[in-house]
Amino acid sequence: MTLPNTMKGVCLTHHGGPEALEWREDIPVPVPGSGQVLVRVLAAGVNNTDINTRIGWYSSDVTGATEGVDQEVEAGGHAGALTFPRIQGGDLCGRVVAIGSNVDLAIGARITSPINLPRPTASNPHGYTVLGSEFDGAFAEYCLVETADIYDVSASPLSDIEIAAIPCAFGTAELLLTRAGVGDGQSVLITGASGGVGMAAVQLAQLRGAEITGVTSPTKATAVRDAGATHILARGATPEAAAYDVVIDVVGGEAWPSLIRALKPGGHYAVSGAIAGPMVTADLREIYLPDITLHGCTYQPPEVFERLVMLINTGKIKPLVSATYPLQDIARAQEDFMSKQLPGKLVLLPPA
Repeated sequence: MTLPNTMKGVCLTHHGGPEALEWREDIPVPVPGSGQVLVRVLAAGVNNTDINTRIGWYSSDVTGATEGVDQEVEAGGHAGALTFPRIQGGDLCGRVVAIGSNVDLAIGARITSPINLPRPTASNPHGYTVLGSEFDGAFAEYCLVETADIYDVSASPLSDIEIAAIPCAFGTAELLLTRAGVGDGQSVLITGASGGVGMAAVQLAQLRGAEITGVTSPTKATAVRDAGATHILARGATPEAAAYDVVIDVVGGEAWPSLIRALKPGGHYAVSGAIAGPMVTADLREIYLPDITLHGCTYQPPEVFERLVMLINTGKIKPLVSATYPLQDIARAQEDFMSKQLPGKLVLLPPA
């Protein structure tokens, strides 16, 4: 197969609004080195991580909700300052078209990858890097990936579009449930249950045998129930106190104290997002007196995504994809994503 020298894609030129995303048709196609593969991108999901990186929300200078960021930042990526231009895109489904040396993978294999890639060291056992943040991702026709970071999903009955909707949302959700120790018969409250991560958490918690309450708006309640929620709590309503074994939170914001109070003594709170705002007020007595355990969840050990791949290849999970867009329409796709009007995931399609 003869590969082109250049490709089309979207480059992030600086932190900012949609104007920071630049469509280019002269991006050099990367060449795989030792231990690397070149992937033809088949589909790429839209997610909060890529948007947060674009607007610089990960900077400690930002204290508001994700939809309200309107300030200049210098170090807005997961690991601090980014190198621009950067091809974002952490949700990848692709096909291997070229391999470097020391690679044991067939040309033509359909693959996916976690968005948060484990890079533990002796000094930082939770070290990681992010696809589409610290190095180029899937918002282009081709993507270069380390062999150790990819998983073969050729056997999956899911479509390319569905697989592209899984890595960020389901990877994060599986991590949250794992860290909180969700098991059979437990009562679990999931915030943002109609979004990508929240709906994935509903599906995955159901597979674990949990009894699920999803927080969502009335217009999305049916979709959340269809995903596996037994109960619905209207967004903005206060959850019952001491009613849940686990709270899975991707929202944060002003309602945070009520989530802690919703936990039974000995309960677990797991967080991996704060779309309503990262700054919260806590009464430490409400945490230590009832022995509440807090889990911050970003680093994904390999076994988390390995479990997901088994579910992908056996078709036991199926993301809800509400809409697809040409990659060139990324600004519109991200605007629709931020509007929170569509449940589940949105997916971008590169040029055929």
